[in-house]
Amino acid sequence: MVPQHVAMIMDGNGRWAKKRFLPRVAGHARGVKRVRDIVEFCTARNIHYLTLFAFSTENWKRPPDEVEHLMGLFVSALEGEVARLHANGVRLRVIGDLAPFNPRLQQLIATAEARTAGNDRLVLTVAANYGGQWDIKQAFSRWVNEHVGAGGVPSAVGPSDIDLAPYLSMAYAPNPDLVIRTGGEQRISNFLLWQSAYTELFFTDTLWPDFGAAEMAKALDWYSQRERRFGQTSQQLQAVAR
Repeated sequence: MVPQHVAMIMDGNGRWAKKRFLPRVAGHARGVKRVRDIVEFCTARNIHYLTLFAFSTENWKRPPDEVEHLMGLFVSALEGEVARLHANGVRLRVIGDLAPFNPRLQQLIATAEARTAGNDRLVLTVAANYGGQWDIKQAFSRWVNEHVGAGGVPSAVGPSDIDLAPYLSMAYAPNPDLVIRTGGEQRISNFLLWQSAYTELFFTDTLWPDFGAAEMAKALDWYSQRERRFGQTSQQLQAVAR
């Protein structure tokens, strides 16, 4: 059983660098290179969607010089990797609130998305200045703008009448089958909150810069042994399978 959509929280870059007596930014730089390996792994395994949590809405609280370096890495990655992605049939999409990014970065994102828009071998989504709570709020705001007049939300509207799924940032993709978090922490840190309701969660102590093909294969092997019931019982699933 191969997941159709894998999402990843790439944690541990700073600790990887600290263990080697390097500045934290060296860990982030090494982590960017690791992304290339995982993209190649997913295309080889016919995984159709890969989503990477690159920068959260909370990451702005980090030291200014680290944030500035992360923005620079984002720029250099877009400048250096988009041609490779395009040549390998990978479509790039970026989700999150992009307004705070500088105009150059915003333009690079728009250009990369447009250049790769026709590719369908793998959809690589980068979540940048993204948070699950922000995503739900913006989805509700969009729903209200489309369905409600100047008089506000009618009192007759109940929760069952509100479908936010088409308004979420990743409405173009199926919900993730598997979320992988590296670095030893066991939480999802405001990542794809709505979309991960029934997602399998795989946590590993391996730091992101060390997470290669072998570690990815272990995660997929673990996933293949999971029984995905979506609220049903094992007996119900077995009856359907007969």
